[in-house]
Amino acid sequence: MSWLELKLQITRADAAELEILLDELGAVSITMMDAEDKPLFEPKPGETPLWDNLIVTGLFTEDTDAAALQTALTSVWSPRALPALQASILADQNWVRAWLDDFKPMRFGHKLWVCPSWWMAGKDGNASSDWTPSVEDAETWEARNQDLLNEMQQPGKAIMLLDPGMAFGTGTHPTTSLCLQWLDTQTLDGQTLVDYGCGSGILGIAALLLGAKKVYGVDNDPQALTATADNCAKNQLDIALFPMFLPEAFNQAIKSSSIQPVDGMMANILAGTLIELAEVLALQVKKGGWIMLSGILREQADAVASAYTQWFTDCVITAEKDWVRISAIRN
Repeated sequence: MSWLELKLQITRADAAELEILLDELGAVSITMMDAEDKPLFEPKPGETPLWDNLIVTGLFTEDTDAAALQTALTSVWSPRALPALQASILADQNWVRAWLDDFKPMRFGHKLWVCPSWWMAGKDGNASSDWTPSVEDAETWEARNQDLLNEMQQPGKAIMLLDPGMAFGTGTHPTTSLCLQWLDTQTLDGQTLVDYGCGSGILGIAALLLGAKKVYGVDNDPQALTATADNCAKNQLDIALFPMFLPEAFNQAIKSSSIQPVDGMMANILAGTLIELAEVLALQVKKGGWIMLSGILREQADAVASAYTQWFTDCVITAEKDWVRISAIRN
Protein backbone atom coordinates (compact mmCIF):
# COMPACT_ATOMS: atom_id res chain seq x y z
CA MET A 1 0.00 0.00 0.00
CA SER A 2 0.99 3.65 -0.38
CA TRP A 3 1.17 6.22 2.40
CA LEU A 4 0.25 9.86 2.99
CA GLU A 5 3.32 11.77 4.16
CA LEU A 6 3.04 15.14 5.94
CA LYS A 7 6.11 17.29 6.57
CA LEU A 8 6.34 20.42 8.75
CA GLN A 9 9.37 22.48 9.81
CA ILE A 10 9.23 23.45 13.45
CA THR A 11 11.38 24.59 16.36
CA ARG A 12 12.61 22.32 19.11
CA ALA A 13 10.31 24.02 21.65
CA ASP A 14 7.21 22.90 19.73
CA ALA A 15 8.42 19.47 18.63
CA ALA A 16 6.99 17.43 21.51
CA GLU A 17 3.56 19.05 21.20
CA LEU A 18 3.43 18.43 17.45
CA GLU A 19 4.53 14.83 17.92
CA ILE A 20 1.66 14.21 20.36
CA LEU A 21 -0.81 15.92 18.04
CA LEU A 22 0.22 13.86 14.99
CA ASP A 23 -0.02 10.69 17.05
CA GLU A 24 -3.54 11.62 18.20
CA LEU A 25 -4.54 12.25 14.57
CA GLY A 26 -3.54 8.71 13.62
CA ALA A 27 0.06 8.87 12.38
CA VAL A 28 1.52 5.38 12.07
CA SER A 29 5.05 6.77 12.39
CA ILE A 30 6.64 10.11 13.28
CA THR A 31 10.24 11.03 12.50
CA MET A 32 12.34 14.12 13.20
CA MET A 33 15.28 15.32 11.14
CA ASP A 34 17.65 18.25 11.32
CA ALA A 35 16.46 21.17 9.18
CA GLU A 36 19.80 23.02 9.14
CA ASP A 37 22.61 20.42 8.94
CA LYS A 38 23.64 21.31 12.48
CA PRO A 39 25.67 18.68 14.39
CA LEU A 40 24.38 17.16 17.62
CA PHE A 41 27.16 16.67 20.10
CA GLU A 42 27.52 13.78 22.51
CA PRO A 43 24.56 13.67 24.92
CA LYS A 44 24.75 12.78 28.56
CA PRO A 45 23.47 9.31 29.49
CA GLY A 46 19.70 9.15 29.19
CA GLU A 47 19.43 12.38 27.17
CA THR A 48 17.76 12.55 23.76
CA PRO A 49 18.85 15.90 22.31
CA LEU A 50 17.06 17.60 19.41
CA TRP A 51 18.18 20.16 16.87
CA ASP A 52 17.02 23.78 17.15
CA ASN A 53 15.00 23.49 13.96
CA LEU A 54 13.53 20.22 12.77
CA ILE A 55 11.56 18.69 9.95
CA VAL A 56 8.82 16.56 11.49
CA THR A 57 7.32 13.89 9.23
CA GLY A 58 4.07 12.10 9.96
CA LEU A 59 3.14 9.00 7.99
CA PHE A 60 -0.56 8.15 7.58
CA THR A 61 -2.47 5.46 5.72
CA GLU A 62 -3.20 6.31 2.10
CA ASP A 63 -6.95 6.75 2.68
CA THR A 64 -6.37 9.57 5.20
CA ASP A 65 -7.85 12.91 4.10
CA ALA A 66 -4.94 15.37 3.88
CA ALA A 67 -7.23 18.42 3.85
CA ALA A 68 -9.02 17.22 6.97
CA LEU A 69 -5.69 16.67 8.68
CA GLN A 70 -4.55 20.19 7.87
CA THR A 71 -7.82 21.63 9.16
CA ALA A 72 -7.46 19.71 12.42
CA LEU A 73 -3.83 20.74 12.83
CA THR A 74 -4.64 24.39 12.13
CA SER A 75 -7.48 24.36 14.63
CA VAL A 76 -5.51 22.84 17.48
CA TRP A 77 -2.44 24.97 16.76
CA SER A 78 -4.49 28.20 16.87
CA PRO A 79 -3.93 31.03 17.64
CA ARG A 80 -0.41 30.27 16.43
CA ALA A 81 0.05 30.03 12.69
CA LEU A 82 0.60 26.42 11.60
CA PRO A 83 3.99 25.99 9.86
CA ALA A 84 3.85 25.36 6.13
CA LEU A 85 2.70 21.79 5.54
CA GLN A 86 3.82 19.58 2.65
CA ALA A 87 1.62 16.60 1.79
CA SER A 88 2.61 13.87 -0.66
CA ILE A 89 1.87 10.25 -1.47
CA LEU A 90 4.72 7.89 -0.67
CA ALA A 91 4.63 4.81 -2.87
CA ASP A 92 5.13 1.49 -1.13
CA GLN A 93 8.39 -0.35 -1.78
CA ASN A 94 10.77 -2.87 -0.26
CA TRP A 95 12.05 -0.62 2.49
CA VAL A 96 14.67 -3.08 3.68
CA ARG A 97 16.16 -3.30 0.21
CA ALA A 98 15.99 0.49 -0.19
CA TRP A 99 17.95 0.87 3.05
CA LEU A 100 20.47 -1.77 2.01
CA ASP A 101 21.10 0.12 -1.22
CA ASP A 102 22.89 2.80 0.84
CA PHE A 103 24.75 0.43 3.16
CA LYS A 104 28.01 -0.84 1.68
CA PRO A 105 31.23 -2.39 2.94
CA MET A 106 33.48 0.54 3.87
CA ARG A 107 37.26 0.67 3.53
CA PHE A 108 39.45 2.82 5.78
CA GLY A 109 43.02 3.08 4.55
CA HIS A 110 44.51 -0.04 2.92
CA LYS A 111 43.72 -2.93 5.27
CA LEU A 112 40.70 -2.08 7.41
CA TRP A 113 37.12 -2.77 6.31
CA VAL A 114 33.74 -2.47 8.05
CA CYS A 115 31.02 -4.88 6.94
CA PRO A 116 27.57 -5.80 8.35
CA SER A 117 27.74 -8.76 10.71
CA TRP A 118 24.81 -10.57 9.09
CA TRP A 119 26.84 -10.97 5.89
CA MET A 120 29.61 -12.90 7.64
CA ALA A 121 27.10 -14.80 9.78
CA GLY A 122 25.55 -16.09 6.58
CA LYS A 123 28.98 -17.25 5.40
CA ASP A 124 30.21 -19.24 8.37
CA GLY A 125 27.35 -19.32 10.85
CA ASN A 126 29.63 -18.16 13.68
CA ALA A 127 29.30 -14.37 13.83
CA SER A 128 26.25 -13.18 15.75
CA SER A 129 23.80 -10.76 14.17
CA ASP A 130 20.85 -9.00 15.77
CA TRP A 131 19.06 -8.77 12.46
CA THR A 132 19.30 -10.61 9.15
CA PRO A 133 17.64 -9.58 5.87
CA SER A 134 15.69 -12.06 3.81
CA VAL A 135 17.72 -14.41 1.62
CA GLU A 136 16.54 -12.54 -1.49
CA ASP A 137 17.48 -9.11 -0.10
CA ALA A 138 20.85 -10.40 1.12
CA GLU A 139 21.64 -11.92 -2.27
CA THR A 140 20.64 -8.69 -4.04
CA TRP A 141 22.88 -6.68 -1.71
CA GLU A 142 25.79 -9.06 -2.18
CA ALA A 143 25.48 -9.02 -5.97
CA ARG A 144 25.40 -5.22 -6.00
CA ASN A 145 28.51 -5.01 -3.81
CA GLN A 146 30.42 -8.02 -5.15
CA ASP A 147 33.47 -6.04 -6.29
CA LEU A 148 33.86 -4.45 -2.86
CA LEU A 149 33.33 -7.78 -1.10
CA ASN A 150 35.96 -9.46 -3.28
CA GLU A 151 38.47 -6.71 -2.51
CA MET A 152 37.63 -6.87 1.19
CA GLN A 153 38.45 -10.58 1.36
CA GLN A 154 41.92 -10.34 -0.13
CA PRO A 155 44.79 -11.62 2.07
CA GLY A 156 46.06 -9.15 4.65
CA LYS A 157 42.74 -7.35 5.14
CA ALA A 158 41.15 -6.77 8.55
CA ILE A 159 37.35 -7.09 8.47
CA MET A 160 35.33 -5.54 11.29
CA LEU A 161 31.72 -6.71 11.57
CA LEU A 162 29.47 -3.88 12.68
CA ASP A 163 25.79 -3.08 12.20
CA PRO A 164 23.98 0.26 12.20
CA GLY A 165 22.20 0.69 15.49
CA MET A 166 22.25 3.27 18.23
CA ALA A 167 24.35 6.25 17.15
CA PHE A 168 27.55 5.23 18.88
CA GLY A 169 29.51 5.09 15.62
CA THR A 170 29.72 2.86 12.59
CA GLY A 171 32.51 4.65 10.77
CA THR A 172 30.40 6.91 8.59
CA HIS A 173 31.02 10.16 10.49
CA PRO A 174 34.24 12.06 9.67
CA THR A 175 35.40 11.95 13.29
CA THR A 176 35.35 8.14 13.28
CA SER A 177 36.60 7.85 9.71
CA LEU A 178 39.64 10.00 10.53
CA CYS A 179 40.50 7.73 13.46
CA LEU A 180 40.09 4.49 11.49
CA GLN A 181 42.22 5.77 8.63
CA TRP A 182 44.99 6.70 11.08
CA LEU A 183 44.86 3.33 12.87
CA ASP A 184 45.19 1.60 9.51
CA THR A 185 48.57 3.29 8.99
CA GLN A 186 50.03 2.32 12.37
CA THR A 187 52.02 -0.69 13.53
CA LEU A 188 49.94 -1.77 16.52
CA ASP A 189 51.34 -5.29 17.02
CA GLY A 190 51.55 -6.12 20.72
CA GLN A 191 50.47 -2.67 21.90
CA THR A 192 48.19 -1.96 24.87
CA LEU A 193 45.80 0.94 24.28
CA VAL A 194 42.93 2.93 25.77
CA ASP A 195 39.73 3.74 23.86
CA TYR A 196 38.37 6.65 25.92
CA GLY A 197 34.73 7.32 25.06
CA CYS A 198 34.56 3.93 23.35
CA GLY A 199 30.88 4.17 22.25
CA SER A 200 30.32 1.18 19.96
CA GLY A 201 33.89 0.01 20.52
CA ILE A 202 34.67 0.60 16.85
CA LEU A 203 38.12 2.10 17.44
CA GLY A 204 39.19 -0.48 20.02
CA ILE A 205 37.94 -3.40 17.93
CA ALA A 206 39.68 -2.00 14.86
CA ALA A 207 42.91 -1.72 16.84
CA LEU A 208 42.64 -5.33 18.05
CA LEU A 209 41.98 -6.58 14.52
CA LEU A 210 45.03 -4.63 13.36
CA GLY A 211 47.28 -6.32 15.90
CA ALA A 212 46.89 -4.55 19.26
CA LYS A 213 47.36 -6.82 22.28
CA LYS A 214 44.75 -5.26 24.59
CA VAL A 215 42.42 -2.25 24.68
CA TYR A 216 40.86 -0.70 27.77
CA GLY A 217 37.44 0.75 26.93
CA VAL A 218 36.05 3.70 28.91
CA ASP A 219 32.66 5.36 28.56
CA ASN A 220 30.27 7.23 30.86
CA ASP A 221 27.21 5.54 29.29
CA PRO A 222 26.51 1.94 30.37
CA GLN A 223 24.69 1.39 27.05
CA ALA A 224 27.94 2.12 25.22
CA LEU A 225 29.74 -0.54 27.24
CA THR A 226 26.97 -3.01 26.39
CA ALA A 227 27.26 -2.10 22.69
CA THR A 228 31.02 -2.60 22.83
CA ALA A 229 30.63 -6.05 24.41
CA ASP A 230 28.06 -7.01 21.77
CA ASN A 231 30.36 -5.89 18.97
CA CYS A 232 33.26 -7.85 20.43
CA ALA A 233 31.03 -10.93 20.26
CA LYS A 234 30.14 -10.17 16.64
CA ASN A 235 33.84 -10.09 15.83
CA GLN A 236 34.63 -13.22 17.86
CA LEU A 237 37.01 -11.28 20.11
CA ASP A 238 37.59 -12.46 23.66
CA ILE A 239 36.10 -9.79 25.93
CA ALA A 240 39.21 -10.15 28.11
CA LEU A 241 41.06 -8.32 25.32
CA PHE A 242 38.71 -5.33 25.70
CA PRO A 243 37.97 -4.80 29.42
CA MET A 244 35.52 -1.94 29.93
CA PHE A 245 35.11 0.68 32.63
CA LEU A 246 32.98 3.62 33.64
CA PRO A 247 35.29 6.66 34.14
CA GLU A 248 35.29 6.47 37.94
CA ALA A 249 36.23 2.78 37.92
CA PHE A 250 38.94 3.46 35.32
CA ASN A 251 40.42 6.23 37.47
CA GLN A 252 40.44 3.90 40.48
CA ALA A 253 42.23 1.22 38.46
CA ILE A 254 44.89 3.76 37.48
CA LYS A 255 45.34 4.91 41.08
CA SER A 256 45.69 1.33 42.29
CA SER A 257 48.24 0.67 39.50
CA SER A 258 46.19 -2.26 38.21
CA ILE A 259 46.27 -0.41 34.87
CA GLN A 260 49.72 0.79 33.85
CA PRO A 261 50.51 3.54 31.31
CA VAL A 262 49.72 2.37 27.79
CA ASP A 263 51.31 2.53 24.35
CA GLY A 264 48.48 4.57 22.83
CA MET A 265 45.43 6.60 23.79
CA MET A 266 42.38 7.02 21.50
CA ALA A 267 39.72 9.58 22.42
CA ASN A 268 36.96 10.45 19.97
CA ILE A 269 34.79 12.65 22.18
CA LEU A 270 34.21 16.42 22.44
CA ALA A 271 36.73 19.23 22.28
CA GLY A 272 35.73 20.65 25.67
CA THR A 273 36.00 17.24 27.31
CA LEU A 274 39.35 16.56 25.63
CA ILE A 275 40.70 19.83 27.05
CA GLU A 276 39.27 19.09 30.49
CA LEU A 277 40.79 15.59 30.54
CA ALA A 278 44.13 16.54 28.99
CA GLU A 279 46.27 15.72 32.02
CA VAL A 280 44.38 12.50 32.82
CA LEU A 281 44.69 11.18 29.27
CA ALA A 282 48.26 12.39 28.79
CA LEU A 283 49.68 10.81 31.94
CA GLN A 284 48.19 7.44 31.03
CA VAL A 285 50.42 7.28 27.92
CA LYS A 286 53.96 6.00 28.45
CA LYS A 287 56.89 8.03 27.15
CA GLY A 288 57.30 7.46 23.43
CA GLY A 289 53.67 6.39 23.14
CA TRP A 290 51.04 8.11 21.05
CA ILE A 291 47.73 9.88 21.43
CA MET A 292 44.97 10.27 18.84
CA LEU A 293 42.16 12.75 19.46
CA SER A 294 39.01 13.38 17.44
CA GLY A 295 35.50 14.79 17.75
CA ILE A 296 37.04 18.22 17.15
CA LEU A 297 35.76 20.95 14.85
CA ARG A 298 38.31 22.82 12.74
CA GLU A 299 37.96 25.99 14.80
CA GLN A 300 38.61 24.03 18.00
CA ALA A 301 41.81 22.32 16.82
CA ASP A 302 44.34 24.85 18.11
CA ALA A 303 42.77 25.01 21.57
CA VAL A 304 42.78 21.22 21.91
CA ALA A 305 46.34 20.86 20.59
CA SER A 306 47.53 23.58 22.96
CA ALA A 307 46.07 21.72 25.95
CA TYR A 308 48.37 18.74 25.21
CA THR A 309 51.65 20.46 24.26
CA GLN A 310 52.99 20.12 27.82
CA TRP A 311 53.19 16.34 27.39
CA PHE A 312 53.31 15.71 23.62
CA THR A 313 55.39 16.61 20.60
CA ASP A 314 55.21 16.03 16.83
CA CYS A 315 51.58 17.15 16.77
CA VAL A 316 49.81 16.52 13.45
CA ILE A 317 46.38 17.95 12.65
CA THR A 318 44.42 16.30 9.83
CA ALA A 319 41.04 17.53 8.57
CA GLU A 320 38.06 15.89 6.89
CA LYS A 321 35.15 18.21 6.09
CA ASP A 322 34.50 20.32 9.22
CA TRP A 323 36.29 17.92 11.59
CA VAL A 324 39.90 17.25 12.55
CA ARG A 325 42.06 14.54 14.07
CA ILE A 326 45.05 15.35 16.24
CA SER A 327 47.89 12.86 16.74
CA ALA A 328 51.08 13.35 18.74
CA ILE A 329 53.93 11.53 20.54
CA ARG A 330 54.45 11.53 24.31
CA ASN A 331 57.57 13.40 25.53
